[in-house]
Amino acid sequence: MRYLLLVVAIALGVAGMVLGEADDSPGLQGLGLLLIIGAVGYTVWSARKARSR
Repeated sequence: MRYLLLVVAIALGVAGMVLGEADDSPGLQGLGLLLIIGAVGYTVWSARKARSR
């Protein structure tokens, strides 16, 4: 379930970056990039936390 949410968040981030490119909106591209980085970072953090238990 955790990885499904990761895939959805990355897909939304990529869609935001693509739509931001089409509209020349640097804010939307930035939000998409932050969403991708945040989703990957949170997943890595939670996986490390689960392994340490």
